[in-house]
Amino acid sequence: MTGRGRPRKAKSPDTECAKSTTRTEEMKRVAKLRCTAKGFTEERQNSTTKEQKPKEKKELNHTDAKPSAQSTQAQTKQPRTPIGNTKAPPKGKQVKTCAGRAETQQSPEGAVKTKPGTQKETTEDSVRTTTAKARGGKSKSPKLAEETKVTQQEAPKGVKNALMKTTKAKTEVDVVPQDRCEDKAAVDHSILFKTLEKLKIKRNERADAAEVVNTMINHIIMHLKKNTQCFKEVEEPLRTGSYYENLKISNPDEFDVMIPIPVDRVTITPFGDDGAFYSVGLKRGKSPLQTFEEAGTLSGSKMLKEFRVEVKKCVEQFSEWKLEKKKRGCPAVTLMTNVQSIPISLDVVLSLLVKSAWPPFTKEGLQIQGWLGAKVKQEFKRKPYYLVPKYEGSGTVENDGVLAKDVWRVSFSHIEKTILKNHGSQKTCCEREGERCCRKDCLKLLKHLLSLLKAKDSSLDKFCSYYAKTTLLHACCSRTQDSEWMASSLSFCFKLLLKDFVAHLEGGVLHNFFIPTQNLLSGTDKRSRTELARCIKAEFENGFPIFK
Repeated sequence: MTGRGRPRKAKSPDTECAKSTTRTEEMKRVAKLRCTAKGFTEERQNSTTKEQKPKEKKELNHTDAKPSAQSTQAQTKQPRTPIGNTKAPPKGKQVKTCAGRAETQQSPEGAVKTKPGTQKETTEDSVRTTTAKARGGKSKSPKLAEETKVTQQEAPKGVKNALMKTTKAKTEVDVVPQDRCEDKAAVDHSILFKTLEKLKIKRNERADAAEVVNTMINHIIMHLKKNTQCFKEVEEPLRTGSYYENLKISNPDEFDVMIPIPVDRVTITPFGDDGAFYSVGLKRGKSPLQTFEEAGTLSGSKMLKEFRVEVKKCVEQFSEWKLEKKKRGCPAVTLMTNVQSIPISLDVVLSLLVKSAWPPFTKEGLQIQGWLGAKVKQEFKRKPYYLVPKYEGSGTVENDGVLAKDVWRVSFSHIEKTILKNHGSQKTCCEREGERCCRKDCLKLLKHLLSLLKAKDSSLDKFCSYYAKTTLLHACCSRTQDSEWMASSLSFCFKLLLKDFVAHLEGGVLHNFFIPTQNLLSGTDKRSRTELARCIKAEFENGFPIFK
């Protein structure tokens, strides 16, 4: 009978003992094989044995182990303890079954205690394996087990369901001890948080460096307006880069500032097939920039050379600043100084501010509709864009009569800065009233990892931090919800970002976030990409020893 309060028909003790003995032997056998394969020690078993009380080691007879029908009925009718009752309920009488099988019983504190006699057969791993075999499940290969080491407890809410579905869909299901996964995840989480603490910039150092840099920029702007004709129309500087995006790590030692010159009437012609470089021509009308025109094309190299001369004149008045040697293809004039023994570099970048529609190559880029919304995308597309005098290679390549050294590269640094400062699908992300995410923390860790690997191997110098930023932007468009980037899921999210970056390296393709036709990795060789991917995977699998 199954009615509540009715006595159930007692089973034969012999039958129950037989079943119990068979089940216990099976569990012992599986646990022993499992522990041997995994290389586990008997530490957990020893700790379980220590908890046993001497008086409980005595086994009961088959007739004593079986509860009576009356006690079963009384236990069924036992009422629950009211929520408001602060008095702990009396402890129940411990009951054992034959063959030393343990039953679990709820303690007054709500914790489940395991009774003696379980030892090997009650380990979590063996119980899981037995259950999986009973259901006809198969054991997963070691490779597949490695892929599923990230636990659901570590995953954010928005990823949990997808993770569970993916795990269930696999026919080969491996049972990895949950405590081992949790321990490894906790270790990784601890290392990453400690690393982020080390990367934080002190507030006073930040303030001192920013004051020195801003003072120098103001002097340069004033000099260009008062002492030049061709650059007198410069507008307010655009402060971009990691420092102004709150992504700078370790020291406030690098600053990027764009000096824009507005151009209202220009024609741009693609230089090459990737849509990132353009030749610029001034339309009819008077412009101080006509001085730099050659055959109807605004020469980027000629204009940058004159800009460098004027910046040098301004810097000569300040002995604490030094002008660095020009780098081929670089659009910046680099200045160096020291602020409280910390070397500071300032990249002053000449740029054209174009107030017209974005180039056609950007049509399929900036896929942020599912992340930040279609309205935000339209607002961005209405903003002007920038052109900087940058080229690739030696600069001697000619296309339609235009040399590569005279072309301009399109820049959306101002849009990147706005996105990273307002990065949540919910407008309150990382605000005082909202939940904090780990998007920027993941990018900081990836940049730091990349810089450390480059310091160990000079052949990796060609991989810049901009690749890491672009990888994050693509990742945010594929994992759009803030719940998928919760701060508490830092370890999980960082590992996913590393997998994204490794996939780009192994595939040799990383599309420009704004211009999908440009592959940022086109200038890298397969050997260096493979080596960088190998180093990253090694750090991933070994718990990031490079951070320790």
